[in-house]
Order: sequence, then structure tokens, then C-alpha cells
Amino acid sequence: MSIKTIFVAGHRGMVGSAIMRQLSADKTVKLLTCNRDELDLLNQQAVFDFFKHHQVDQVYLAAAKVGGIVANNTYPAEFIYENLTIQNNIIHGAHLAGVQDLLFLGSSCIYPKLADQPMAEAALLTDTLEPTNEPYAIAKIAGIKMCESYNRQYGRNYRSVMPTNLYGENDNFHPENSHVIPALIRRFHEAKLANAPTVVAWGSGKPMREFLHVDDMAAASIYVMNLNKDTYVANTQPMLSHINVGTGIDCTIRELVETVAQVVGYQGNIEFDATKPDGAPRKLMNVSRLASLGWTANIALAQGLASTYEWFLAHQDSFRK
Repeated sequence: MSIKTIFVAGHRGMVGSAIMRQLSADKTVKLLTCNRDELDLLNQQAVFDFFKHHQVDQVYLAAAKVGGIVANNTYPAEFIYENLTIQNNIIHGAHLAGVQDLLFLGSSCIYPKLADQPMAEAALLTDTLEPTNEPYAIAKIAGIKMCESYNRQYGRNYRSVMPTNLYGENDNFHPENSHVIPALIRRFHEAKLANAPTVVAWGSGKPMREFLHVDDMAAASIYVMNLNKDTYVANTQPMLSHINVGTGIDCTIRELVETVAQVVGYQGNIEFDATKPDGAPRKLMNVSRLASLGWTANIALAQGLASTYEWFLAHQDSFRK
């Protein structure tokens, strides 16, 4: 039995840990990870030395500096510098060590602010980005193009996947810095415990958003990584090689809020504060390329929210600070 050594960069993050959970069930895989105190991904020489001293067959590049709108607006320099540096070090270090297979994980924010809906891969670089997370998006676009460049020049098999909004186990449930699903889960849970008569949600509730459970994202990542190279090349383009990952289904924010309340068991009233900003009216991924390659999402939103709430309940002591 042939054993593959797989390095998961960012193995403690939401996506990286989900990839780890699924790969750990594969008896043909030897997982390789490093904590920050063992390997500083911002240190080029340390990363190059790591690849030099470990025989790696595949790399999942899930490491990144991430955050919400406030963090992106407050620390744009760190977001572009750290993400560019991490991915440059890993991609070039893997190449120098002769690693043939790598998967780069990006974000749907790579697409223009006013991209046609649903957003297809071909929308990349066709218009201006959303200003609030432009530095992060630029870094992710550079990662895609770096993978494509090494494929074109050196014949590497470096692939990229772009997920829609993710949620699930190991999400960030911070009361101020979390994204919409973990924020809603925590808010409704605390309102239930306090017997609060009303929970107020921001905006009109009319915008539409798409959400993908992180276990589906991990499954899609592993699927794309292990696609036959001829199949992958036949369904992509050398300079448009990234693949969207999502459900292809969206819902209104109102529907999301009401579903989260039901999952948590909150019985009070829900009000929407229409004076607060809505953001873009719709953000939906076109996932036809991935579907044509044979993969579709399996976890329905209500099911995923229920399992995420169960995980939150089991770990809520760590969120009290």
C-alpha cells in the first residue's frame, strides 16, 4: 500500500481542521502539520527548510490571515502582506522541493463587487473589487495566478478552489468579530438563556446569501485535489483554472435568521433594523464547473446549522471571554 505524505498548512483553522478530519480516515495518508511555534509561515527560509527536510506528496494551503469587515478595514497592510507572504513561501517552497500537487484555498471575495449573479469563474479580473476587503482579495487573486504560473512554466499540478461563505465546526463565535452565522447562533442562544423578548437583526432581511458547511468544503477540496489531471485540465483553462465551491443555492437573510432561531430554540420575536446596511443584494456562486467534474454539496443548510449549534454548545465555555 502506497502512503502519501500530505502537509496541511493552517490545520487548526476552520477549513484546515475539517480537511484534517476527513484525511485522517484515509489509511493511505500520512498527515504532516506544524504549529506556529514550530514553523513560522511568514519566515521564508524556515518554510524552505521545512520542505527540504520533509518528503511531501501533497499540500493543502489553507493557512491565511482572515477576518471580518472591521478587521479588513483596520489592518489592510497586514492582510495583504501576511497572505501574500504565506502563500508565496509555501507555493515556491513546495516547488523548490519538487512537490507536484498543491491545492490553494481562496475566497469568493476575489470577484468584482458588481459581478453578475451567479458569479462564474470567468468574472475574475473583469471589474473593481469590494473596497473593504480589496487587500485580502488581491492576495488571493495573486495566489491563483501564482499556481497557474508554476503550472505553465514548470508543469506543476497546482490547483485553486474558491469557496462561498463557510460555517461549521471551529468557526469564530466572537460576539463582535464573527461572521453572520456564528454571530446569529451566539446571539439567539444568549437571548434564549436570558428569556429576551426580542432579537434585532441588522438590515432589511432581503439580501440573498449562499452558505456552505465546512465539511462540504473539505470534501470538495479533497475531491478537486485528487481529480485526474487530464480531467482537471479539460474542464479548466491554463489562465482561468480556479474552481468555485458552493451549494448553488441561496436564501434571504430573513430566512437564515428565522432558521437559526428555530435551530437554537429561541421563542421570542425577531425584528429587522432596516436602518442598518444590507450590503450587496445578492452573492451567489456559479458552481457548474465543479458539478461538471462530478461533485455537489451534500449538507443542507438546516442540517448544517443544527450540527454547528451542537458543536457550539459543546465548546461554549471557550467563547465566554
